[in-house]
Amino acid sequence: MRRDKMENIALQDFEQVSIDEFFDKEDLVSSIPDGIIIFTPHQQDLITNLISELSKENPDKVERIQSRLNDVENLAKAIARFPSLLEKANLTSSMRTPETLIESIISYQEDGDTTLHMPSKATLGKGFLITKIHTFYSMEKLARNYTSMTEKQVKEYSDETTSMMFTLMAEDVYLNLIKDKTISMELRRQIANLLIILWEHRSDQTISDIAPVLQTVWNARRRLAPAFGTMMGTSELIMVSMQADENWASFIKNKLSTTEVSQAMEEFLFGISHEQVLKLKDILRNQGVKSIGRDEVGAYLGERVKTDVSLDYRDFYLLYTVRRDNARARRRLHLEGPKATLEDFFIKFIMESNMEKQKKDALARTSEDD
Repeated sequence: MRRDKMENIALQDFEQVSIDEFFDKEDLVSSIPDGIIIFTPHQQDLITNLISELSKENPDKVERIQSRLNDVENLAKAIARFPSLLEKANLTSSMRTPETLIESIISYQEDGDTTLHMPSKATLGKGFLITKIHTFYSMEKLARNYTSMTEKQVKEYSDETTSMMFTLMAEDVYLNLIKDKTISMELRRQIANLLIILWEHRSDQTISDIAPVLQTVWNARRRLAPAFGTMMGTSELIMVSMQADENWASFIKNKLSTTEVSQAMEEFLFGISHEQVLKLKDILRNQGVKSIGRDEVGAYLGERVKTDVSLDYRDFYLLYTVRRDNARARRRLHLEGPKATLEDFFIKFIMESNMEKQKKDALARTSEDD
């Protein structure tokens, strides 16, 4: 598979060599499917199961969902007609290669919306992914309301929808990390490479592996409902979430003591900005109030804030984008507070850990050869 091969390339120590060298290998070229991934095998299974169940119980619903799926497929085919980002392409007076695209992504450090600086395929592919997310959300509602599927079976559709939401989020995270000059240039090039793969296929294995962990932490945040004004609930969240994954446990153990990571965790947990957290603590301290519930936060701050939590993937993404934009503003204006989101810090930690492990493994193999 092209994506697997490219991901293996991305995980190796990056040197300034032509990626075209990898595409010139006959065994690699013959195994590369062209273009965007329309539906993964798991997604196709979900589609098949839903249509089968609807056909038995509500056949009138089949034509509508089938028409929507055909639209998704036609959209993917149209996007696939644009030049591949993983190959050479003649563009007006210049030649674009994966290497020049990587260097362009890394060198562009301007603030603001970069939509008009993105390749057309990247912009169109984002719309395709959003269309897929909406489609699977509709499929979940059909499965829940018009079939006899169990709750566990229906949950597979919501889980898949959420997984695609994390893929949508991954693009923002990668772009943030590429601009992070505290990260080595070697790793930033690897991340840029992963971003190009994501743009090309609209699927990302790195995020697919991490998504269940972030979802578990989000669910734990919802259940624990910490008390505002104190950090009550934080320790419980950490204890619950550390059981979810060894990478997350290692991240908490090694990074939570860092000021900005701790501040980003507060934003994630309480659902309000760092500035609002500080203001709220100051108000409650001055008024002698020890803690308040979520529904009281807006009244104390004197402004409307969204502190309620739900399992809706749209709420997760909405609150993520607020934290993302706030972090970017602090970085641009040199303000105190977290300059990245909790998701940024976690994925950065995973990638740096993986790179360190790769180097140690390579060193060990070299020692064995000697």
